[in-house]
Amino acid sequence: EDKVLPVMSTSDETDHHVSPRSPRKHALPRQGSFRSLDLDFPQAHKEVKHETMFDYMNQYLGTTPTDVKQLIASHLAFTLARTKFNFDDLSAYQATALSLRDRMIELWNDTQQRFTVLRTKRVYYLSIEYLIGRSMQNAINNLKITDPYAEALKDFGYALEDLYEQENDAALGNGGLGRLAACFLDALATQNYAGWGYGIRYQYGMLRQEIRNGYQYETPDFWLRNGNPWEIPRNDVTYEVRFGGTVRKEGNKWFWEGGEVVIAMAYDIPIPGYGTTNTLNLRLWASAPRSEFDLTSFNAADYYNAVKANEHAQSLTSVLYPNDRTRSGKILRLQQQHFFCSASLRDIIRRLKKTNTSLREFPSMAAIQLNDTHPVVAIPELMRILIDEEAFTFDQAWLIVTDVFAFTNHTVLPEALEKWPVDIWEELLPRHLQIVYDINHFFLVEVQRRFPNDPARLARVSVVEEGDPKHLRMANLAIIASFSVNGVAKIHSNIIKSTIFKDFYQIFPQKFNNKTNGVTPRRWISTANPLLASLISQVIGSDAWVTDLNLISGIRSSINDATFVESFAAAKLSNKRRLRDLILRVTQGEVDVDPEALFDIHVKRIHEYKRQLMNILAVITRYLWIKELSKKEKKLVVPRVVVFAGKAAPGYHAAKLVIKIINSVAQVINADVGLDGLLKVVFIPNYNVSVCEVIVPASDISQHISTAGTEASGTSNMKFAMNGGLILGTMDGANIEIREEAGPDSMFDFGARAEEVENVRSKGPGPIDERLHASLHALKEGIFGEYELFRGVLDPLWHRNDYYLLGHDFESYLEAHDRIDAVWRNRGEWTRRCISTTASMGKFSADTSIHAYANEIWKIKPLPPMELKKNI
Repeated sequence: EDKVLPVMSTSDETDHHVSPRSPRKHALPRQGSFRSLDLDFPQAHKEVKHETMFDYMNQYLGTTPTDVKQLIASHLAFTLARTKFNFDDLSAYQATALSLRDRMIELWNDTQQRFTVLRTKRVYYLSIEYLIGRSMQNAINNLKITDPYAEALKDFGYALEDLYEQENDAALGNGGLGRLAACFLDALATQNYAGWGYGIRYQYGMLRQEIRNGYQYETPDFWLRNGNPWEIPRNDVTYEVRFGGTVRKEGNKWFWEGGEVVIAMAYDIPIPGYGTTNTLNLRLWASAPRSEFDLTSFNAADYYNAVKANEHAQSLTSVLYPNDRTRSGKILRLQQQHFFCSASLRDIIRRLKKTNTSLREFPSMAAIQLNDTHPVVAIPELMRILIDEEAFTFDQAWLIVTDVFAFTNHTVLPEALEKWPVDIWEELLPRHLQIVYDINHFFLVEVQRRFPNDPARLARVSVVEEGDPKHLRMANLAIIASFSVNGVAKIHSNIIKSTIFKDFYQIFPQKFNNKTNGVTPRRWISTANPLLASLISQVIGSDAWVTDLNLISGIRSSINDATFVESFAAAKLSNKRRLRDLILRVTQGEVDVDPEALFDIHVKRIHEYKRQLMNILAVITRYLWIKELSKKEKKLVVPRVVVFAGKAAPGYHAAKLVIKIINSVAQVINADVGLDGLLKVVFIPNYNVSVCEVIVPASDISQHISTAGTEASGTSNMKFAMNGGLILGTMDGANIEIREEAGPDSMFDFGARAEEVENVRSKGPGPIDERLHASLHALKEGIFGEYELFRGVLDPLWHRNDYYLLGHDFESYLEAHDRIDAVWRNRGEWTRRCISTTASMGKFSADTSIHAYANEIWKIKPLPPMELKKNI
């Protein structure tokens, strides 16, 4: 049963057992010492007619500038069908991207083949979103072929930087959840683990944000308008996914039949590791109809109904996060979740069966990480497959399921825990609802045995929330079925054990653990900030820090070296000039900023708990203060450029009002010549990864000011700190751990602590700081526009009656700003603090996080990468 039986096929990913490559005639040079790959299949499976083809497949693409130019030109002529008469910047980008994809496919094929032959355990990361951003610069950086590509494109009349701008951000995610998933895939690849990502190939992102008259307007984000050269369509990798229908039982066997069946088709995106041959896969599922159209209706000239089912099936994966305020929106969201989970599980099972692995060995060959509650429907789906299709008993299936799934929680807010109306499950997933009921029943029986005469506890831990209507609590199901439950920062992991999951922690204390988030230094230093990356490598003596960020502490030895400090400050200034250019572009030249000013950055999803409102109220306070100063006093003021960016959910009225307030205040301040340029405010629209890559390296101070106890972790704070930016923040999320690592000089902290918040709330309304009163009064007087527009979010602040403690924390927030100004006036001290902060960020690499997941949850080890011999 354990014997590997090779199959001659090139369909699906290459672990369908094409012959592995021997050392090729044109191998990509790599640094370091690698163990050679010497895997082969029985001679009987090497048909003579394929030998010549294999000889050619065993030749790696060359990496000289001439080789690069030939490959790009070939794609221009034969893939894109372009000639010198219809050749433009977009086609140059596409051809270059395709040439890079070719190189990644070489390594991807060999990597997947190797995993299969070695029968290594793989981790499968299930996430509803992946915020991967642009791919070209990251691919060139990770493949370490910047120089030959730059030289080749220069000969073609292009700079690499120009082509980077031709790429659309992949709109496959919305915020921190998706960006974390992207960072984790990069870390898995770089650290030589066997892993896969699974998600959805959305045609449209959540929204493209436009600002008109200060308001957010949502337009479709059709990121695939020009295609996606990085993906590989897999027409041969498809699975049927069912919705609705009926359930019947014959003897001991269950049958789920009827309803609607759609097709899940795979699209693969190779994920290259940095300086390694290990290249992983992000497999995204697109929906397609089971049949093209209803021929009977078509022949009857009923053309609309002929294609109606087709259009409905395709719309399943059209949009990221459809609005779930309506029943139809809720149905579509649940359909998306089940769709990608079902296809992913079938794909994993197919891979196991293909190597003749018994499904009883599932836990020894696979770990499935659930990134928040969106993929939790995978739990009853795997149960259903094992019981209904693979003839396992319930108990046998449950033993497998509870040894395969691990769950990451990303919230501390009870209202953010996902729940589904039972009637929607009854309509869409009737068999799964039966299984969830069974799981819940057996669990509650055990809880009642351990905690007798405690009906309140039973109600709290039940998957089924009683009410009208009843709901299924997905986090409860995830905790019951997973062998590991982790938070994403120390404070977050402690809070969930004492609040929202307190009962579960008492039942399953061994399941709970912390895995602090991390970000990839490949994207967030090497790619986003090449000037700083080069400087770090010069001081350390190599780029080894890129894959072992703990080595970055080596720059601390140069903290008193005047030349190094000057170079560090010069890199920061250059990045601020780049952000200035972006601001000029997005404001059509109307807002110019001084790169020598202090750049104060607040870029996040717009939400009340993230407190962008407190920031803009403090900006008004600063504005009113400057207006009262004499010319002599103004000379002592620290000039500030306050930058906001972030999107509000389409249905989140309060968040959209905050955006309007920010833009209304910015309009007045930026037009006030009496400020002498001491204060500018900018809202950068349509915040995404590529915009973030410009903003992060340019920050002097970044704000992470959520009400203490509300932010699970946050990862943007890590990105800013890695790039030599100090933090203005509450003691919340990962801020606490950053301060522990980098010391108090890295952060200007303020506000109520998490353990104080409930006590503050319980005291009710109270007096507010006089400066907050003055800012609110200025708004009420109409200085920044009609107050009635803003009343909904501002009125609670007058009596410090706001849930998120803006009124309570405002005084200490302004005091923190005063401390920032005081340190900024000593620029040498400021720069030394920035250097020390960057030097302290080793813990916050995604590599550190992934090693912890691998060692403590997934129980997998990195594989030494394959050796690729130099070109001969």
